[in-house]
Amino acid sequence: MKLSEPAAAKDDLATGSGAPQAGSRTLEQAMGAQVRRLRRQADLTARELAGGAGISTSMLSKIENGVISPSLATIQALATALNVPVTQLFAAFEEERDCSFVRSGQGVAIERRGTKVGHRYQLLGHALGGDTMVEPYLIVLNDDAVPYTGFRHAGTEFLYMLSGEVDYRHADKTYRLTPGDALMFDSAAPHGPDRLIETPATYLSIIVYPQTRD
Repeated sequence: MKLSEPAAAKDDLATGSGAPQAGSRTLEQAMGAQVRRLRRQADLTARELAGGAGISTSMLSKIENGVISPSLATIQALATALNVPVTQLFAAFEEERDCSFVRSGQGVAIERRGTKVGHRYQLLGHALGGDTMVEPYLIVLNDDAVPYTGFRHAGTEFLYMLSGEVDYRHADKTYRLTPGDALMFDSAAPHGPDRLIETPATYLSIIVYPQTRD
């Protein structure tokens, strides 16, 4: 069966990612999501916020799900009950999409525990907001670097080997990494280069973890 032009064009834009399609949110959906986020941040139940704003729990549910467009009076009442300015309820709709651009060779040098054992880190980007932090590093193990397998931190880490050769340890297993090899693991377990076979060795390290909020 031959695809129509619009269907074919849409199919060409698809990726292999399992992530849900982003799409664009309406003002009602963005504001509803913001009200829910602020309510949870204030540790309020839906019944408590609805009571404070003088509306029914059913109406609050519809607002949080972006089903209805609340009146200005209701928006003001919600902002007052949440103890935030009215403009903050619209912040999620107005915020810009996160983007970080770093030119070649201009990554920020980072001092981490690994730098004490001859590991050089360059931060290649940074997240500007959101619930998930992503830290991409270019890591260089120079000729004077020494093995270190005691790194531990929250989240998931992805390594992509660019040059050189190392034995990389994660928990109780060791993996030989050569250019083109990739390794992804739970970074709460002890990990790090166990044996430096060919230096200088470089690899891309991407660390992903939930952002904690005050």
